[in-house]
Amino acid sequence: MSKIGIYVGSSTGSTMQVAKKLEAAFGEERCDIKDLEDDYMDLDEFLEYDILFFGCSTWGSGEVQYNWVEPLQDLQINKPDFSGKTIALFGAGDCKDHSEQFVSALAVLYDKFGARGASFIGAFPTDGYTFDHSEAIRDGKFVGFPFDRVNEDDKTDERLSRWVEVLKAEMPAEALA
Repeated sequence: MSKIGIYVGSSTGSTMQVAKKLEAAFGEERCDIKDLEDDYMDLDEFLEYDILFFGCSTWGSGEVQYNWVEPLQDLQINKPDFSGKTIALFGAGDCKDHSEQFVSALAVLYDKFGARGASFIGAFPTDGYTFDHSEAIRDGKFVGFPFDRVNEDDKTDERLSRWVEVLKAEMPAEALA
């Protein structure tokens, strides 16, 4: 059974709430939740896990939450190899006030870690979401799990349950053993 590293940048606590629900779904004994603000030292700690869940809200015109800035700078400078690592992305967005960049920060993580060899699981359908544009859509799906705790909080738990099933189906078999 593989340990899962859950790394979260969460300004308002919404993304951390989802991280805790993921921990409950996959088992506290297999998951390590890390708040990037308090727990991030360097990228080497990411490399200790075969499976990583990255939580990041979207700010401004599609930027990552500020606690992700340092890890992404380290990624660019140090250029570590993420081949063999499986990553699932989740993040908060605002489908009304920031409909033009809904969860676009997930695309930043997807592109940067993908360029370093990571594999991704957990693409999620866009059906039922209301937004104008998102950079986080590839091949007709979001690159991870988007949620909106402000405008669509009533849909989050059901969507998250569906996403957990997607993750379990897509995780490498040895990770679930």
